[in-house]
Amino acid sequence: MKADEATEFMDVDKPKDTFKQRAAIFISFLAMLLAITGLGGQNASKETLNNNIQAANAFNFYQAKNIRQTSLMLAADEIELAWAATPGLSDQAKAALAKKLETYKANIARYESEPSTGEGKKELMARARAHEEARDHAIKQDPYFDYAEALLQIAIVLISVSLVAEIIWLAFLGGGLGLVGALLMINGFTLWVAVPGLS
Repeated sequence: MKADEATEFMDVDKPKDTFKQRAAIFISFLAMLLAITGLGGQNASKETLNNNIQAANAFNFYQAKNIRQTSLMLAADEIELAWAATPGLSDQAKAALAKKLETYKANIARYESEPSTGEGKKELMARARAHEEARDHAIKQDPYFDYAEALLQIAIVLISVSLVAEIIWLAFLGGGLGLVGALLMINGFTLWVAVPGLS
């Protein structure tokens, strides 16, 4: 074989090598996107679970405060009724009842709203609603990550098969699916577009 013939054979293989190099780089890029998508999906699932638990805890705490507040309201009403029904109370008994009634009413007001600790009913309800919003946001993100992950995996397989079988149109199909998967991944993080069926 002469040197000229060898050069011709090398030039014929060169376009195939360029295709293989580009395909390998693109597969690496899709694999990186797949890893990021998996991380985003895991975080969305964790956020959903965590915020659901936090919302339930806040609502339970709210209910406990509501029960205590109602008990104190009933006790305060009982003191006021007993006071009204017993006109001959001594000044000492009246002072004790007034002090107890004042304590009950202060606790009733504290159970309604307690900004200093954030544990009044008003603050607990706001906290529960904030956790619900965060949970709902994560629930909206999750399907985008799921579909993006599936499309990116399919794209990697198709491009890999195109390298082995030397079928270029499979690489383009895989590239298209990879692009859609990348867009879904980005939308999973940003929620810019509500895709019907995924929202």
